[in-house]
Amino acid sequence: MTNLFPMFMKLAVVAVAASDQVHEWVDAGKIELELRAFSSSDLDGKFLAVVATASRSLNERIYIEAQQRGVLCNVVDVPDLCDFFYPAVVRRGDLQIAISTAGQSPSLAQKLRQQLERQFGDGYAAWVEQLGETRRLVLASDLDKETKWELLHSLASKEAFEAAVAKVPVLSPVLSAKGEGA
Repeated sequence: MTNLFPMFMKLAVVAVAASDQVHEWVDAGKIELELRAFSSSDLDGKFLAVVATASRSLNERIYIEAQQRGVLCNVVDVPDLCDFFYPAVVRRGDLQIAISTAGQSPSLAQKLRQQLERQFGDGYAAWVEQLGETRRLVLASDLDKETKWELLHSLASKEAFEAAVAKVPVLSPVLSAKGEGA
């Protein structure tokens, strides 16, 4: 659910009951919560709706109401009742890797995300930040275009990552977890 917290969106949750996690999000000001049953008017003025009830008939009703109002709708784990899909996302600072099966197998997307989380450890956040700083310097330099391209691509290599890990302690656990020495 935390993928649904973009800075520009105001999230409203309508539910007859809510988990402790949802209440924490309310307390943190991330979402608004109304503890009650769904009403068609809940879709008024909305851009999109994410529906996650245990009732197939209620899910279908909400989806139809959303369609009639021009509201994009995603009924969780029901691809035929989705106008869009949420990818499984691995985030390491500015590095974002999204995986989608277009609703065909959320379980597969989840497993792939878990594999990628292990493969791309927390150290990638610092490395990507370093790459960004270096890229700005290289692009601002007097080097010719081809040299800039070659340099930037060499800096994005596995070898460059391993060299960065050896120099920056925060990156070292990434290689240790992979069984590679620095």
